[in-house]
Amino acid sequence: MRVVEGARARRGVALMGVCNVTPDSFSDGGRYLGADAARARVDELLAEGADLVDVGGESTRPGATPVPAREQLARVLGVVQYAVDRAACVTVDTASPEVAAACLDAGACAVNDVSCLREPELARVTASSGAAMILMHARGTQDTMAGFSQHPDGAYGDVVDDVLREWEEAAARAKAEGLSRAALVMDPGLGFMKNARHSLELLRRTGELVARLDVPVAIGASRKSFLAKADHDASPTDRLGASIAAALHAASAGAAIVRVHDVRATRQSLDLASLLLEDGKREKGP
Repeated sequence: MRVVEGARARRGVALMGVCNVTPDSFSDGGRYLGADAARARVDELLAEGADLVDVGGESTRPGATPVPAREQLARVLGVVQYAVDRAACVTVDTASPEVAAACLDAGACAVNDVSCLREPELARVTASSGAAMILMHARGTQDTMAGFSQHPDGAYGDVVDDVLREWEEAAARAKAEGLSRAALVMDPGLGFMKNARHSLELLRRTGELVARLDVPVAIGASRKSFLAKADHDASPTDRLGASIAAALHAASAGAAIVRVHDVRATRQSLDLASLLLEDGKREKGP
């Protein structure tokens, strides 16, 4: 995606802002469910500096009930069209080929698939539109997830090795359906069928993910439950500090995209870190 390339040239990483058009997302469920509120959220994200606007109509929290395609479209299609009219690069957060097709036809630039390509048709739809796909690692569906960071500790051996192997299997399925590898972005799926130790290890080893892949890497840590390792009593909306630290780490390790709820605060942190680094290089001289 050219938008990602341009953002990386400016800041080192692209900022994907979250617009959950749902009644039950884990951190902001219901806030942007109405059409006016969702459009205002798009405006807010763009004003704060989002490079990508991720619009989703189905919660991916543990235990969430799957939402039929028709209902997802009723929630998100108008929002996607509004964001596209605002010249936003829109990603549609869905595992439904029907929802993806309609949103891509409306001008979305990519599909954000949190299912690890559960439905191969999703790759065909994406390929036929010439769009990109953010392909996230996951095991199973949201309604079968045990709870926030409650996955069994022994579910993975080396979590990076296991996630990469399973992600490559999904990437191969996408290729078989006609989706070029050049159209893929890898997301390790922090928090999805993983406990806090697994997610922290994946985040810590972002640089290894980047080094071992020939596609861009996206990291979505914002407000997630594993961040409570740094503050056990913090609710999702009280995890801003940890979320920013995660974004800074991911960016410094070479991630191409960070998916965040708090765009302005994250942008400020990244930009100041860059300024400080530049000042330090000037002080040292040649």
